[in-house]
Amino acid sequence: MSQVYIRDAVINDVPLIYQFIKALAVYEREPDAVAATEHDIERTLFDEGATAHSIICFESDAPDAEAIGFAVYFYNYSTWLGRNGLYLEDLFVSEDKRGRGAGKALMKYLAQRAISKNCGRFEWVVLDWNKPAIDFYHSIGAEAQAQWQIYRLSGDKLLQFAEQ
Repeated sequence: MSQVYIRDAVINDVPLIYQFIKALAVYEREPDAVAATEHDIERTLFDEGATAHSIICFESDAPDAEAIGFAVYFYNYSTWLGRNGLYLEDLFVSEDKRGRGAGKALMKYLAQRAISKNCGRFEWVVLDWNKPAIDFYHSIGAEAQAQWQIYRLSGDKLLQFAEQ
């Protein structure tokens, strides 16, 4: 793939974003884990005050170009840096389009966005079994932060803790 075209997602992209989210869940071996609906995606990415954002990657800038990937990101904050960071929540490129530079183009686009917003970091997580993604991230110079472990409260455990 010699060149790809990336743009900010618009509300009409919600069905496409949802399709990519479901394809990512299949790839990550969690095909039934997507609880979000298209309405949830529309609300959280496009309603007034939305704090998450999405970009779409196309094979070219032709009006009928095929969408081949997407990313969802948001801004977090580092007290140690006193600056925002850009956090990549999801990145996905269609299986038959991988290995042609679309993933790197999406990452570079987000890195440039982080720089333009004066972010001190660009971070994400990767499943420990996802060797192709890990190899890709290493190839662009990213470093694993092995000393940090992610903890999560969700679902009933989150509700129970909040109500204690």
